[in-house]
Amino acid sequence: MNYSDAIILGIVQGLTEFLPVSSSGHLALTQDIIGLEAGTTPIIFDLLLHVATLLAVLIYFRKRIISLTCALFDRNRKEERRLIILLCVSTIPIVIAGLSLKAPLEQVRENPVTVSLLLCLTGLILFVPGWVKARPTLSPDLRTSVLMGLAQSLALLPGISRSGTTIAAGLALGIRPALAAEFSFLLAIPAISGATILKIDEISAIPRDQATIYLTGIAVAFVTGLLAIYAVISSIRHGKFAYFGIYCITIGIAGLIYFSMR
Repeated sequence: MNYSDAIILGIVQGLTEFLPVSSSGHLALTQDIIGLEAGTTPIIFDLLLHVATLLAVLIYFRKRIISLTCALFDRNRKEERRLIILLCVSTIPIVIAGLSLKAPLEQVRENPVTVSLLLCLTGLILFVPGWVKARPTLSPDLRTSVLMGLAQSLALLPGISRSGTTIAAGLALGIRPALAAEFSFLLAIPAISGATILKIDEISAIPRDQATIYLTGIAVAFVTGLLAIYAVISSIRHGKFAYFGIYCITIGIAGLIYFSMR
């Protein structure tokens, strides 16, 4: 892997981890396009890219995270403690699915045509809130957290967006846009952390001759990840969330055509 590969993968990981367009799908297609076969990207590099995007979430929501952390030691912060419980409940489905479906999911990742088809599905999912037209009056509760957790578990499929499915589910259920986005991004913390922990026993030390290349990719992923969070929050506030659906369908169709004709 060279500098250009690291920069490209860093940009793709950073932007698509939080934009509702599927990071796993874009990474799988990008690696294929630039000539990196599935599974050849060093596991340690993939791990560090996820750590970089996790850091972007922690930086953006630092005040909220500090408040939630303090609530663990203060029983008077009932609202924050309630949110922590809801986030835990919402994380359960993806933990169960991730542990039980690891092998089949890897097979899907290696098929770019299937990934392209799933990107089209992500695009359709992003239109659901507009079709349902639920009145945004609710805050996350036990029912909505379970349903958003189930939606998140779908994102284990490469091509299905984690942020897209969770935010779309929240909006369709009537959760206020700002709260749906916040819940989705906070939900990313245990999801990304868990995926990272599962890979720790598979990694080896960073090759010395690749250290600066890795650091370049990490820096790019962090900066673009932070920009992506701002972009998603802005799109929801301005009612342009469905535009990402058009993008996903367009890229998905292009992928189907390109990879089917090879």
